[in-house]
Amino acid sequence: MSTPKLNLVVAACNNNGIGINGKLPWNLRKDMDFFKAITMKTSSPDKQNAVIMGRRTWQSIPEKFRPLRNRINIILSREMKDVPEGVFLARSLPEAISLITGTELVDRVEDVHVIGGSSVYKESMTGPYPCRLYLTRVLADFDCDTFLPEIDSSAFSKIPNPENVSTDLQGENGIKFRFEVYEKV
Repeated sequence: MSTPKLNLVVAACNNNGIGINGKLPWNLRKDMDFFKAITMKTSSPDKQNAVIMGRRTWQSIPEKFRPLRNRINIILSREMKDVPEGVFLARSLPEAISLITGTELVDRVEDVHVIGGSSVYKESMTGPYPCRLYLTRVLADFDCDTFLPEIDSSAFSKIPNPENVSTDLQGENGIKFRFEVYEKV
């Protein structure tokens, strides 16, 4: 398997904020459904998608949902000693990709999704990796302490949504948002 395309899945508000105190600053059921659909859907019943996340993103997932079911969970951490049951541990993004393309997982993984945090998004977006960005653009202001790097318009271009998810303006809990998809050029 050559270097797989990294599918970055993220929701960001007006200031590119993606979280505060290890949590999402908003509660959008449609965004969670979109996240699950994108990260779980495979064309082969014999394969699963991999989700790559940093240690803090892993810790931000409520314990009852860890590991994310029906997905191969890979945590990036240079500090973790104990590997949680049902997950893989990699010390870096290149190591995670080697794990996916290596003998143990190569026949089990269909697509690769990066689900946070900020530094993992940045490395994916600026590194030599082919990538697609699935962005839920939350059209509101929230206090955040974690941010999505700016989307470089010379490196990424907005594309029609390939999964036929509505790009129309949506609303939930008084918050407006829309789904956008970008491809690295």
